[in-house]
Amino acid sequence: MRRSNDRGGTRRSTYSRGGPSVFLLLLVSLAPSCGYHVAGRGNALPQEWRVIAIPALKNKTSNYRIEQRFTQALVREMISRTKYRVVPSEKDADAVLEGEISSLETTPVLFDPVTTRATLMLVSISLRVRLVDRESGKPVYQNAKLVFRNEYEIATDIPSFFQEEGPGLDRMARDFARTVVSALLEKF
Repeated sequence: MRRSNDRGGTRRSTYSRGGPSVFLLLLVSLAPSCGYHVAGRGNALPQEWRVIAIPALKNKTSNYRIEQRFTQALVREMISRTKYRVVPSEKDADAVLEGEISSLETTPVLFDPVTTRATLMLVSISLRVRLVDRESGKPVYQNAKLVFRNEYEIATDIPSFFQEEGPGLDRMARDFARTVVSALLEKF
């Protein structure tokens, strides 16, 4: 914007068009320091820990080798999302993540109207998890009431029969592992 002055010349205005936008830019650049952070990026565990032991979960059910699926999923998730070295034995670890599968129930939900055979099953699994500081023996995290549910179909056509229980349990194991590791890292 130009104004004329008394002497017949023109002079620049003291107002600048960029003033409000510079202020807005400054305000936006200060906003990230408000205390928020991206979920999944925190770590609420003690900084001095380097090694976490994850022994095989205890299996209190009659389902064969279910503890292996859930232990493997937990180890994979811990390795992929954290900086900790994961070992099976607690003797060299800073902390121990122990768990127990307390129950596994399978319930038919849908039935074929012709054969009256079950076509959809609901699987529910209950678990307990506890993370203990090995030096002090005190629990850092514990949840005694983890419950996961998943459905799987049972094919009624015998030639194309495919048992879906194994993949259904694998999905539940991955959900369990994600839930536990997120809870440990975010201190929920």
